Amino acid sequence: MESVDPLTLLPELILALAAVGALLLGSWTPRRRQGRVRLCVTAALLAALAATLVAAATGNGSDSGGHTVDTATHAVRVVVLVGVLATVLLAADTFAAHPRESEFHVLLLLAALGTMALAGASDLLVLAAAYLLASIPLYALVGFAKDSPGTEAALKFYLLGALSGILLLTGATLLLGAGGTTGYAGLADALPGAPRALVAAGVIAVLAGLLFKAGGVPVHFWVPDVAEGAPAPVAAFVTTVPKIGALAALYRWGDQVLAGAAPDWALPAALLAAASMTLGNLGAFLQTDARRLLGYSTVSQVGYLLMAVAAVGGRADLVQPGLLFYLGAYTAANLGAFAVVCALRARTLEDHAGLFRDHPWLALSLVVCLLGLVGTPPTAVFVGKLALFTAALEADLGWLMVLAAVNTVASLFYYLRWILPLFRASGEPPEEGQRSEPPGRWSTGVAVTAAAASLGMGIAAGPVLGLL
Repeated sequence: MESVDPLTLLPELILALAAVGALLLGSWTPRRRQGRVRLCVTAALLAALAATLVAAATGNGSDSGGHTVDTATHAVRVVVLVGVLATVLLAADTFAAHPRESEFHVLLLLAALGTMALAGASDLLVLAAAYLLASIPLYALVGFAKDSPGTEAALKFYLLGALSGILLLTGATLLLGAGGTTGYAGLADALPGAPRALVAAGVIAVLAGLLFKAGGVPVHFWVPDVAEGAPAPVAAFVTTVPKIGALAALYRWGDQVLAGAAPDWALPAALLAAASMTLGNLGAFLQTDARRLLGYSTVSQVGYLLMAVAAVGGRADLVQPGLLFYLGAYTAANLGAFAVVCALRARTLEDHAGLFRDHPWLALSLVVCLLGLVGTPPTAVFVGKLALFTAALEADLGWLMVLAAVNTVASLFYYLRWILPLFRASGEPPEEGQRSEPPGRWSTGVAVTAAAASLGMGIAAGPVLGLL
């Protein structure tokens, strides 16, 4: 195995050191002054982001056989770090002066570190380690508030995650037995000649673990429960950031291992994409809880993103940039929608009625983000969907493209159920209990910034795709 230049892993090293430093600083800081930990975490995230941008601009990369640093890894790093930074700001309105604020930020950093490692994994052992690092902190974050909804959601999340983790490790063991190695390059050479039943069992087990992280069917049941039961900033993080690494890992797994070893890989991946986008939409149609609706919306978005995995054997110059761009676009839109929920501390769709009268900037930000999740031009998700639809069509998956288009149109229904009440006539007073507190300052800033980013990425899609 080739030696690894530590500088190529500088963003991951910064996060690891920041997690240790935040834990030590929080242990020696009075509880009423835990805010200084947040400042240190923010500085570390900005430093890691700067290191990533420098590495991407200079073309620094590596392939050690176990972890690959390339364009996809750089792109995932940027999106993950920006997503974590947004989560830290969202949490400033919720967990400021919380007695365990430092622990919250440490768990965020560790989960982000695991997500970044997941995206670059090119060995099953690295993949398994990254999966555990990206999962275990999330169980604690979901139950961080120690209330009944959060505890129930954390328990469901943990049980399904433990099962999926066991399946992933079992699959890695089976593929090791079939191919004699855990490296992706070695498996790609060895699996075509291995027993098909053994290979199929191993591939399905590894796929189940990665689908759990992504929130795709059939291991998606935890997503709406966590979105509803976890603290709002945690729900925003869990339904966004870990999925970036999981989907990048799925794409790398399909591209480097299965594209040549399993000629029928495209059909199962396409069926999973179709099931995720369809069942996610069906689950969201009649939801009245805003967070639960966003949870089911997440499942449907994963279905669209899985189209890239299904089309992995097609044009690489279109599939990978489209996937990476879509991941960034989805991150902006989903975090923006959750930021409005965090700012208002609202639960149901009706709680947002008349928002344009009271807080027009929040209302407009929510409209942009929700229409962005639909894929309405000129938002960034529109460009991401267009790229993946085209990739699916060129990979002879026209039926999947048609189904995705139908699901996109159908999703407009439940997003409009949320959007239309925002513009209730100004003469109608808000219902009792609505917006009794001013919106959170940091959450409002994140919502407006995310909406602007969604529009900006859509308008500047050409240059951004060129970088990918």
